[in-house]
Amino acid sequence: MAELTANWYAIYVKSRHEFKVVERLTKSGIEAFLPAVERIRKWKDRKKLIKFPLFPGYLFVRIEQSYDLILRTLKTPGVVRMLYNANGQPEAVPEDQIIPLKIAIENKKEIDPYPYLKEGQTVRIKSGAFQGITGILKKKEKTHYLIVSIDILKRSVCIKIDTSLVELV
Repeated sequence: MAELTANWYAIYVKSRHEFKVVERLTKSGIEAFLPAVERIRKWKDRKKLIKFPLFPGYLFVRIEQSYDLILRTLKTPGVVRMLYNANGQPEAVPEDQIIPLKIAIENKKEIDPYPYLKEGQTVRIKSGAFQGITGILKKKEKTHYLIVSIDILKRSVCIKIDTSLVELV
């Protein structure tokens, strides 16, 4: 029998339950990743630093594609469903789409949601914390960004970069 390998999968969760679901999945022994960023939220009387999910309603789990693990994930309170391909099978998210998110969040880089882009100029970072990461180069005013897309979610994020560090792929 072939050994199963763990892959990343996107799951859809109840609105505003992302942090609770990650905690529940982790406690049950399932590796979960919720890309989240901190932002200052202003009210009339105060300001507060609040953590927000980068992709509201979605998070990622790294599991083997086995019936038991998929069922355990889906039975976790707050989980609505996994994202599937056209054949009705859970769709694995390529690791090269997860790693840049993890690196950007760990390095506390300026990272923001960005409209999903499929076509455009693909570039690779030559050096620095993001060395080897590929994405789409985008210019906004005088600032350049690397757009990293998560295909299955049809969502992207932009990371502020120095264009002297990129090369065409």
